[in-house]
Amino acid sequence: MSAAKIARLADRGVVSVTGRDSEKLLQGLVTNDIEGLRNGEARHAALLSPQGKILFDFFIVRHGDGYLLDVLRASAGDLAKRLAIYKLRADVIIADVSESFLIYAAWGEGADAIPVDEAMRFPDPRHTSLGVRLIAEGQLASDFFSDANNEIALRQYDALRVLLGVPEGGRDYKFGDAYPHEADFDLFNGVSFSKGCYVGQEIVARMQNKTVVRKRAVKILGSVPLSSNDDVLVGDVSIGRVGTVDGTAAIAMLRLDRALEAKQKNQTLAAGDAAVTVDDIVLESYAASAAARSSSSLPSP
Repeated sequence: MSAAKIARLADRGVVSVTGRDSEKLLQGLVTNDIEGLRNGEARHAALLSPQGKILFDFFIVRHGDGYLLDVLRASAGDLAKRLAIYKLRADVIIADVSESFLIYAAWGEGADAIPVDEAMRFPDPRHTSLGVRLIAEGQLASDFFSDANNEIALRQYDALRVLLGVPEGGRDYKFGDAYPHEADFDLFNGVSFSKGCYVGQEIVARMQNKTVVRKRAVKILGSVPLSSNDDVLVGDVSIGRVGTVDGTAAIAMLRLDRALEAKQKNQTLAAGDAAVTVDDIVLESYAASAAARSSSSLPSP
């Protein structure tokens, strides 16, 4: 019996980018390298502001003579308009085609074999345990479970993301406010450090090579169940905010330097009624990175 699970992601939409210059356009704009993608292959990527902040995140899937972008549905129209700003004379057609497609996530043993009519399937490029994503033509896709069952599946999918520590835009970080490193794009295959220039690339490269990343989306654990959007506090001072929640576990955007300082001073982190702990491995990794960066910046004797 298959252990696979599937959830219909009704909050996801699709932007189509087709035409002779579609690869050239996207390659010069997004954080990841899409050159040479084959049909059905995907990358996770973002479109940044010139200041390096994430405006949109999406999965780019090669499809026919162009690409489909699996993006937050509420942002699909704005993404299409933003891409059109950069089109200029390029031979590209950009359109919000969300009404024509349904998006699914499937995971667990046998996820590859779940029957969804005429669906494009691709492994979730962020983490192998997230299984596969499916983009199915809306008029053909079989919606084979009830809304109630889908609500359960969505909670299970969120629980899996929390377990893996994989953040989601709009829930675990704010668009227009977070840098790719803060949203863990460097940890979950969302950014290439070897491709050519793209919008915001200089900021991302500087954070990779010269900066200690003091704020990140990380896993936290509460002494009692946590609530989304609660501040994470040291005393009365907010050092972060809770995002996706699975009972006492959650993803939070957190100032790691302040969390480490609180631990060293035996101060308690709190969110709502819960005492909060941060994975020691995360804090130790931050401390080691900060120490290494500090040592490398010291003048030679």
